[in-house]
Amino acid sequence: MLINAQDADFAALLAGEAPRGLRLPDSALAPPDILQMLRELANHIRPQFAPAAWLIVENEEIVGLCSLTRVPSDGVIDIGYGIAPSRQGRGHARGAVAAIVAWARTEPRVTAVTAETSVQNRPSQCVLERNGFLRTGERTDTEDGDLICWKVAACD
Repeated sequence: MLINAQDADFAALLAGEAPRGLRLPDSALAPPDILQMLRELANHIRPQFAPAAWLIVENEEIVGLCSLTRVPSDGVIDIGYGIAPSRQGRGHARGAVAAIVAWARTEPRVTAVTAETSVQNRPSQCVLERNGFLRTGERTDTEDGDLICWKVAACD
């Protein structure tokens, strides 16, 4: 299940607390600097496009996060996602991405969903492939290295 993440949710996570009466996994969702970056990013995007971030929840436990990575342009949203290390390999990312794609297909503002994965991150590549994403190219990022670019249409 996805829950629209608000600033208060990120504030709680940064304080080491579970927001909304949910539970936290036994491993960190993300390092504090990444949580802070996601919080700032969502707060930057939210006035122009919402939702901007989601909590990935399973059985009342926050198992991961998904967010837009930049302000949408021409109907294209770009997503990033991560699952707590102790909850990886259980289908949470696949389910979250499927939910985002399903939502995008009902959202008139969205024409496509894009994402990027490290060329070495085969599990994330499988998540996107299983959700209908197609490879659209590759690029090199100064921070993240070699990346594969992916896209799925959100409308016919």
